[in-house]
Amino acid sequence: MTDPDLPQPNPFPGLRRRGFLAAGGAAGIGALALTGCSGTGGPDDGSTGGGARAPRSGGRLRAAFAGGGASETLDPHLGNLFADAARGKALFDKLADYGPDLAAVPRLAERWEPDAGLDRWTVTLRKAEFHDGRPVTAADVLYSYRRMADPRKAYRARASLEPVDLDASRAVGARTVRFVLKRPTAEFPNVMAAFGTYIVPEGADEFDRRPVGSGPFAFVSFTPGRTTLLRRNDAYWDGAPHLDELEFVVANDESARTNALLGGQIEYAHELSPTTGRAHEESGAVEIIRLRNSAMQAFAMKTDRPPFDDPRVREAFFHLADRQELVDGALSGAGEIGNDLFGKGYEYYAGGLPQREQDIGRARSLLREAGAEDLEVTLDTSAVAAGFTEAAGIFRDQAARAGVTVHVRPGSKDSYWKDILDSGTLCCYRSGAMPIETHISQRLLTGSTTNATHWRDKDFDALYQQAQSTRDKQDRAALYARMQRRLHAEGGFLVWGFGDWIIGTARSVHGVERDAPANTLDWARFDKVWLA
Repeated sequence: MTDPDLPQPNPFPGLRRRGFLAAGGAAGIGALALTGCSGTGGPDDGSTGGGARAPRSGGRLRAAFAGGGASETLDPHLGNLFADAARGKALFDKLADYGPDLAAVPRLAERWEPDAGLDRWTVTLRKAEFHDGRPVTAADVLYSYRRMADPRKAYRARASLEPVDLDASRAVGARTVRFVLKRPTAEFPNVMAAFGTYIVPEGADEFDRRPVGSGPFAFVSFTPGRTTLLRRNDAYWDGAPHLDELEFVVANDESARTNALLGGQIEYAHELSPTTGRAHEESGAVEIIRLRNSAMQAFAMKTDRPPFDDPRVREAFFHLADRQELVDGALSGAGEIGNDLFGKGYEYYAGGLPQREQDIGRARSLLREAGAEDLEVTLDTSAVAAGFTEAAGIFRDQAARAGVTVHVRPGSKDSYWKDILDSGTLCCYRSGAMPIETHISQRLLTGSTTNATHWRDKDFDALYQQAQSTRDKQDRAALYARMQRRLHAEGGFLVWGFGDWIIGTARSVHGVERDAPANTLDWARFDKVWLA
């Protein structure tokens, strides 16, 4: 789908596993050089992420992501994949986004202010324009949010917007919105930063032929399941990108993305495996970037059924795990150990709790107290996520040291996430980056719809509601710390690690942020990248 009024791209065939240059050595390095780059820069220090080299303008960057086939769309409210998120942030803006610690930072919203009751929030927009020159207004914001909240549609952000009473919310000026909330919500900025909450022009409902956003790049062409070509938005409110053009290329197979990068057919490969990252880290042909703390790795214990309805059994399982062995074996060392809590390094994380270590003697003692000696459990796993089957096998062997028999049960990749919500007692689990508050609200409250551990505790729910109604940030942090102490002692998530998100780039690519977990503001931030 192409905009006839803009220059057209050269044909770029969709990437497939066959037909790639299996490039390596000098030939592979030489193929990475880009033509069409202009501008001047300082001496090259060879570092991705900038270093001493000054940014230069020009060129087209080709970025490969796993895609969604012929059903792909540029509708920013329908996205679910990383490719959708990357295209969305290139074309559109949100009111806020997540910083590296998963705290909300302003974007189209210049500032926000709650009332004393935390159930009215006044948001002031910065001066920004859509690609067609129209200003971004309060009416556009309300239209976008009401569109996302449409119960007849499957927009992902609808659940995030649930606290907002959009019928009562109003524009109180061209660039001012007064949001009315259904209940006090101290973390309302997280709602504005939630996945998919992009602002579109009032009345917009067709995005695949000529989408108009306010983002750093403007539309040129789109072929679902193959390529998307964008051009620099010179009027972008946050400064024009360095690149002339940005092209998203679909390559669903990880080896296809790797070979395309080595062969010089792309300059940016998203989501490489730990094995691939380690293999190419020292070669010098490409740059390997590790986005730390991007994916929580865990085993989820159902707390409402035997044997894990006994907190002593859950604590015993915490002590069974050798976390470093799991990180080394299941993640090929591409990560760091966890401490049975989500969100290591994020805002509100209870980093002061003692690091739990394997203690087989303590595990045996707890199991004896619970009358659960010679325990047998089934661990559900699947090839749905990298490292799941490896983690299951490693943990099976670790548990055997305490006399616990773990039966590993592989499940379907197609239905795994649905199956584990209600069936079974123990399963492999993974979660991407999100604020700790969001993790709690989505996965740990009695009414949470994705509560894989079935942790349901009215006192815990009350603490969460109290935190949401607490205006002072330090007091709110103290409440989140209390909640995490409960989870660390007797929760249902055995969080053994946090996996790196691995990206590969050509050596000619600079400005890729390294301190940006996946799905945060500076992840896939192509308006800050340049070629040299």
